[in-house]
Amino acid sequence: MIDGTHAPTLKSWVASANGHPDFPIQNLPFGVIQPRGETRRGAVAIGDSVVDLARLRDSGLLSGTAQAACSLAAQPTLNDFLGAGATIRRALRVALSALLAEGAPLRPGLLHEAAACRRHLPARVGDYTDFYAGINHAANVGRLFRPDNPLMPNYKWIPIAYHGRASSIRISGEPVRRPLGQIMASGVDSPAFGPCQRLDYELEMGIWIGAGNELGEPVRIGAAADHIAGYCLLNDWSARDIQAWEYQPLGPFLGKNFQTTISGWIVTPEALAPFRTGQASRAAGDPQPLPYLYDETDRKSGALALELEALLTTVEMRAKNIPAHRLSIGSSRDIYWTPAQMVAHHTANGCNLNPGDLFGTGTISSRTRDGLGSLLEISNGGKEPLKLPTGETRTFLFDGDEIILRAHGRREGFASIGFGDCRAVLTPALESPV
Repeated sequence: MIDGTHAPTLKSWVASANGHPDFPIQNLPFGVIQPRGETRRGAVAIGDSVVDLARLRDSGLLSGTAQAACSLAAQPTLNDFLGAGATIRRALRVALSALLAEGAPLRPGLLHEAAACRRHLPARVGDYTDFYAGINHAANVGRLFRPDNPLMPNYKWIPIAYHGRASSIRISGEPVRRPLGQIMASGVDSPAFGPCQRLDYELEMGIWIGAGNELGEPVRIGAAADHIAGYCLLNDWSARDIQAWEYQPLGPFLGKNFQTTISGWIVTPEALAPFRTGQASRAAGDPQPLPYLYDETDRKSGALALELEALLTTVEMRAKNIPAHRLSIGSSRDIYWTPAQMVAHHTANGCNLNPGDLFGTGTISSRTRDGLGSLLEISNGGKEPLKLPTGETRTFLFDGDEIILRAHGRREGFASIGFGDCRAVLTPALESPV
């Protein structure tokens, strides 16, 4: 629902928020911070600052539902707040918008400089599921191995996914270590154990689950969007060579679970209301989703129109102050299944979700080369090296490389909002234990 909190003319007394590329007053995403010398607590990003929700809770400035919402959101993790539902979120959003708006009394005691605070994962992630909903990525990867039949027969019928590792999810800015694993090189008879040589990134959206469901009780597609509490950016790091050897017959394991990086702020469905859009049209001949996956409202407005960007910097580029090199720019509309369809399918067998569970959408790639969401695609499986401004080339990532993911909602008549960076530097593998 679009309301006064989305007004493009709305300005804040927090000067850095006005015109901010990610966090103007129209956004107000939630996260968890730790001010220097203090404990963890919930916060809201506004420009280059953050609102300390523990201080706001104790300020006497809120009442009723907004005060109750702030008490939940001020905790060291946001699980209880995420699980409380949309009414709670909306009440706090409206109150925060009024408190931060230009012309409201200045409340500098509620703010910290964002750069002076340590950020933490916004919620305790109990379970993490990664989907494979980027149809162009699925087709591009399938074409590398099955040129005549890139998509498996079930792809257009069922939201494909695997259960990932929640314990290795890390927030933007934390380094990722090159993993070790078994690799079967071409032309040899047995695998060797050692560092991954084909380390890749994957550009994805993350979906935060809010209210859960009881074990044995599926979430109906018409109500599935109500179980989504927000969105983030997600980099599903992939060890392509380890993955290629181990995935048969059960799928992703060590090639995926060594780390997943997410952006630190949860952008709410309310903030994203102006950027909702219809599900992308399916190709002629594609099957109609089965009834448990089909809802007309979801088809018309269940997708998001966001600009997605991936960038790369190298050690040499940073030393020479060369700006990050854009790897791709695409759209979140290039997802075959909507978030609500993912929720409905995940719970169709009675699987229970909990507040703070996290979904990945799968790699989002466009149909054109400038919007490919992984190096596996950009380098055509390692056959076509990417040339960088320094003259360096890449087929896969080198130690010291940094991947940066960004996303923005842009629509005429509305303020643009963003997600903040999702970034990590690749560090060398540990010495092999054997």
